[in-house]
Amino acid sequence: MATIRLTMAQALLQFLDRQYISVDGVETKFVRGVMGIFGHGNVTGIGEALERAESDLLFIQGKNEQGMVHSATAFAKQSNRKQIFACTTSIGPGALNMVTAAATATVNRIPVLLLPGDNFASRQPDPVLQQLEVTSDYTVSANDPFKAVSKYWDRIVRPEQLMTAALQAMRVLTDPAETGAVTLALPQDVQAEAYDYPEAFFEKRVHYVDRHPAATDALERAAKLLQGKKRPLIIAGGGVLYASAVQELREFAEAFAIPVAETQAGKSSLPWNHPLNVGGIGVTGTLAANLLAKEADVIIGIGTRYSDFTTASKSAFANPAVQFVNINVSAFDSSKWSGAALTCDAKLGLKALGEALHAQAYRSSYEDGEIAALKQQWDAEVDRLFTIEHEQGLTQTRALGVIQETIDPSDVIVCAAGSLPGDLHRVWRAVEPKTYHMEYGFSCMGYEVSGAFGAALAEPERGVYAMVGDGSYLMLHSELVTSLQEGRKITVLLFDNHGFQCIHNLQRGHGSDGFGNEFRYREQATGRLTGGYMPIDFAAHARSLGAKAYKAATADELKEALLLAKRETITTLIEISVVPGTNTSGYESWWNVGVPEVSSSENVRKAHLEMKERIQAARTI
Repeated sequence: MATIRLTMAQALLQFLDRQYISVDGVETKFVRGVMGIFGHGNVTGIGEALERAESDLLFIQGKNEQGMVHSATAFAKQSNRKQIFACTTSIGPGALNMVTAAATATVNRIPVLLLPGDNFASRQPDPVLQQLEVTSDYTVSANDPFKAVSKYWDRIVRPEQLMTAALQAMRVLTDPAETGAVTLALPQDVQAEAYDYPEAFFEKRVHYVDRHPAATDALERAAKLLQGKKRPLIIAGGGVLYASAVQELREFAEAFAIPVAETQAGKSSLPWNHPLNVGGIGVTGTLAANLLAKEADVIIGIGTRYSDFTTASKSAFANPAVQFVNINVSAFDSSKWSGAALTCDAKLGLKALGEALHAQAYRSSYEDGEIAALKQQWDAEVDRLFTIEHEQGLTQTRALGVIQETIDPSDVIVCAAGSLPGDLHRVWRAVEPKTYHMEYGFSCMGYEVSGAFGAALAEPERGVYAMVGDGSYLMLHSELVTSLQEGRKITVLLFDNHGFQCIHNLQRGHGSDGFGNEFRYREQATGRLTGGYMPIDFAAHARSLGAKAYKAATADELKEALLLAKRETITTLIEISVVPGTNTSGYESWWNVGVPEVSSSENVRKAHLEMKERIQAARTI
């Protein structure tokens, strides 16, 4: 057998460069490149291998380990999981910085390959710089925390172990149901050890993502369950987009006159102005969708994992007779809510269920004009929200209205945390698929700027806008510099409302007077953070990094800044001053958060009783 003598790191890169994925007969090179930050744990291993590699792998220099993994995650998400980046770091703090981003990828079912450096496998020297010394188990390192947030985890302590580990990693990374973060911990000495690898290990490999059809018996059960159901509601999740099933969703909904509500991940599955699109569902949902959910006698969930935001903490579906049909490639998700499980590809599942329903002449029984009236009512509400004026300045929803009318319908908006996701889920009018890029599985603050860079890498021909609150921007904005370095323009729309106002609103909505969530100076008299707002010049900060920047405090200034930003050729930030607390809320939604039974505040005790009443009305399973 012919062999090639390579270091483990060299072999890993050569292997990754030869991996392809095939979906619907279209072959795509799977690993686009490597994002990395070098330290003593990887610079002379993977770092040297990247420097000398003769491959098509693109190396991108990260600025923060968490940020670069968010960028890689967003790249894979925007690429419909058909292409990925690997991420490499040193040991210790560099590796641990990736844990939060690894969880973000795994929760959202997005593939990302993590290659953190690790302690010396030889244990010489011992302890190495940045090594944990767990006295009860000396095999534990800073990379063990990745086990909890990875779909596959391995530590390569001998160079030949790479072969089985790499193949297992590819199995998970290309699995549409069980994908997420994959972590291969790489001891720094083993990275540099050589081995005679068989040439066959480096042959081109094509990983075929086959569309799995629904089982015949499962289809019969689902069709039987739907018989006699008069008020069905579709919940379109992210699986609709990942399966490229937007056309099948449209045809299915139209054929049986079923309204479609969307999760955060599923938004843009149908154009906002489609007659059957009733908008977001759940805690951040529209009045139209939540009213329909309350009375629905059957929910058809497509590619959704039914998070508590989608189900309004299990209170959204109030009809005691409601049942569920779940189309999902993951058996874990299709079995939820004791539903009729169609564990299959969304595209094939919708086609097959449609054929079964046609055979029994099924059609919903909504009254003539009922869905149209609800949709018209909600559209009027959005128009109102887009034009709300406030004596203290620009409202958040007014700002969103200006942005909506100014940017192009094909532009991509990226968001993740704070009050913006709720407003965007309710009011943003997505026309084209994959223009609404929301990370809300983990709602990870700091994803926005990094994610926008990743989306821009995936689709450089589209404009990409990061919508981010000031609190989230302060947590993580490092990959703004990487976007400048790589010449991939993003536009950062920074909503400055002086703090963590989303949680401030949640706090006050449950009896609190407000504590610790606004960016205020500490008052000496009270010892609390109740002084004036801290004046932070975000535009000046962006300029200091090399970006273009503008400020806007009125609707007219915002529109002008957006038009100017369009003309810029490099990353641009617009600092938008908005009045705190001018986001949306309500609309027949509820979110269960723990409210204390015992408190010195009467308002808190009252909120606790209200919570108990809502819990009693919600479903228990």
